[in-house]
Amino acid sequence: MTTSPSASASVPCRPEGKAEAFILTGSFPVIRRNPLYLTELSRRGLKILVITADSYREQATEAMTDTSNPASHITDIAYVTGDFTVQGAFVAGAVARTTAWRDTYTIVGVYAVGDYLAEPTGLLADGLGVRSPGLRASRAGRAKFLQRWYLPGLSPASLTIPAGERHTADLSPVVFPAVVKPASRASSSGVGTVTDPEELISRLATYPDHEVILVEQKVSGPEFSVESLVQDSRVIFASVTGKNTTDSHTQTFVELAHSVPSAHEGLSDTLLDANRRLLEALAFQDGITHSEWRVDEHGRPFLMEVAARTPGDGLLVLYQLATGRPLEPEILRIALGEPAAYPQPRRWTRQIYVEHTPGTLEDVLVDWPGVQPEWISGSGVWPDIKPGAVDDLPTLRAVLVLKQRGSRLEPLASSDDRSVTFFIDAPTPEALDALEQRVRARIRITTRT
Repeated sequence: MTTSPSASASVPCRPEGKAEAFILTGSFPVIRRNPLYLTELSRRGLKILVITADSYREQATEAMTDTSNPASHITDIAYVTGDFTVQGAFVAGAVARTTAWRDTYTIVGVYAVGDYLAEPTGLLADGLGVRSPGLRASRAGRAKFLQRWYLPGLSPASLTIPAGERHTADLSPVVFPAVVKPASRASSSGVGTVTDPEELISRLATYPDHEVILVEQKVSGPEFSVESLVQDSRVIFASVTGKNTTDSHTQTFVELAHSVPSAHEGLSDTLLDANRRLLEALAFQDGITHSEWRVDEHGRPFLMEVAARTPGDGLLVLYQLATGRPLEPEILRIALGEPAAYPQPRRWTRQIYVEHTPGTLEDVLVDWPGVQPEWISGSGVWPDIKPGAVDDLPTLRAVLVLKQRGSRLEPLASSDDRSVTFFIDAPTPEALDALEQRVRARIRITTRT
């Protein structure tokens, strides 16, 4: 058979014997904070490629040259530029960087560790022919208004205000109190409650014109998340996490506590069923999901948002404390198309963020036998918090300080404002509650105005 010149020109020349590589995408501090991804991929002999925002260039360069830092396992890193409030801002950069890598490596897997690169990661995986949540799930996971579109039966009543239309949008359908949220941000950034039309109009004026804004019914009731491992469109593990946020006493929604598993046993089956319907509607294929829910006074679950990536904060630590096994190796097995499995929780665990008095951080004091605060703001690497035995007494595992001495501590408006967190676990939920109160009384954050 004779091949036409145009046909042969369309097939790029690939070098033989290319090394196998795996791409991690997301915020570099999050990748560095969860080093098990890096050590597990390195153990497998895979080249580790990272795509992150250009704003992390300096700290990434420093971490990669430090042989004691897990980031030294990274083979190559690509930086993309863009505004995280602009939808699709990082897509072109991610595709451009991966196009160059595809000529050098055989890319066997891709995984989004954080929010902002989840959509580009889905597109990369689709083009590379590797496992992923799927295009619909990858796209909808980064746009709350698309979640409302695909999941009307699970969503609160909402109004989508397209970019540039907030001055002309008809706001009459809004029922107060309402929640205003940017459609594509993360970490509770820009999310707040409004109580009347005047406050809504004032709030809308604070967002950039290019942002899509969601205004929706405020659902009063307890908040939860559901973490799911999905392989070949089948849920192989799911668990409900209890949550507390600042909206109990302010107009913001910063997360203050996570409990794995949730002690609201009567609601778990309802939430797991709603989460299953969510995954089916988004045609979710392979990966991990973190969906967030509110349950109203009638016991009805309403979806707040869903992300097709690793759960944030210290949830990976909590799952390891609760089950005795880390989640990261199973996430990577799913991304690589290998059989994966994960056990149900065997202990009750909790992460607490301690609220602070705004001011300049001077010190954090912990009066607890055998536990000292660990200041991690320098290296950015969280310590390896080991799980205990099933029948251990209630235990304080770690206290972490997330800010440097001398930092300005602001009122909690987003997750990035939090300063101190601790991890506890116990054999029963009652023992966990009692331990939390004892630990709270022994931690003191000192600030000066």
